[in-house]
Amino acid sequence: MAPALEVQGVENVSQNNGLNNVDDVTNRSKVTVIGSGNWGSVASKLIASNTIRMNNFHDEVRMWVYEETLPSGEKLTDVINQTNENVKYLPGIKLGKNVVADPDLENAVRDANMLVFVTPHQFMEGICKRIAGKIRADAEAISLVKGMEVKMEGPCMISTLISEELGINCSVLMGANIANEIAVEKFSEATVGYRQNREAAERWVHLFYTPYFIVTAVQDVEGVELCGTLKNVVAIAAGFVDGLEMGNNTKAAIMRLGLREMKAFSKLLFPSVKDSTFFESCGVADLITTCLGGRNRKVAEAYAKNGGKRSFDELEAEMLQGQKLQGVSTAREVYEVLSHRGWLELFPLFSTVHEISSGLLPPSAIVEYSEKLPSPSNSRC
Repeated sequence: MAPALEVQGVENVSQNNGLNNVDDVTNRSKVTVIGSGNWGSVASKLIASNTIRMNNFHDEVRMWVYEETLPSGEKLTDVINQTNENVKYLPGIKLGKNVVADPDLENAVRDANMLVFVTPHQFMEGICKRIAGKIRADAEAISLVKGMEVKMEGPCMISTLISEELGINCSVLMGANIANEIAVEKFSEATVGYRQNREAAERWVHLFYTPYFIVTAVQDVEGVELCGTLKNVVAIAAGFVDGLEMGNNTKAAIMRLGLREMKAFSKLLFPSVKDSTFFESCGVADLITTCLGGRNRKVAEAYAKNGGKRSFDELEAEMLQGQKLQGVSTAREVYEVLSHRGWLELFPLFSTVHEISSGLLPPSAIVEYSEKLPSPSNSRC
């Protein structure tokens, strides 16, 4: 039996009353999912199963699709709407008859007051600029995006980017969520991170919560989001270990070192980050599942098996059928922050992952460098 709904920091939650009950259809919340890859399609399926049975939401869930032409010559959006299936990124799974694919971004978001962002993080700034001033004034957002933007003034979390570009509140949802397993309704958990707005957190919990997808909420946006971001860097390291057949003991050591650096990096950037967040689904659970079964681990394993002679871009194109890695770009962005702030010696695992991924070190360096202690005689410069 699935555990009961748990929302930390959110009071008086009832699964059937995520919003005030409203009979007037014009006051119902309307949801748009911005993104239609593997995880975006699964998120749409989860959400659609709830909106169609709750009278607080419009039945229809609009899903923005970056238009592609399939080998058959058909448009991806047309096929999704005809078959109720994302044949490219989530084949074999019905999304729900109330999911409507829309290739027009501005049209997709126009009437929605609940915006779910789930695209590769490198595209987020451009997407936000396209829809700025074209969304409802009362809109709320939630980011399922793993990654961050690094600007001259420092790192910018995706939730902050959304809030600043669109002028709206943005929560986050992260967790041990391998999309294909959730798609076939295997039990999983997730964590909603919110700032001050408890009611918004409650709405997001109810929008995603199902008997097989348990959602909790914590008041720690930066902690939840950084866990979801940084675990992909550790998963790259775990993939190197697998590719070199170093064994489970080594992999466990890498995961422990990675969790330690995730926590230290997060708290250096945002002292408000809570220690307890690392024990939520977004923390240690997401780290474990990503290091065991995620796409970052998979491609990093292939990279190590090839001795670093085939680039991540080449392997990504070959192995992921259009899906995008996040770990390599995130490792580069983390490295930029560490280098700029003089923190490279404090984070040997993070630093080494980037240096291997960019070809500066061989994959075997993952264990040769990762446990070095910072000292003047051990400089990496």
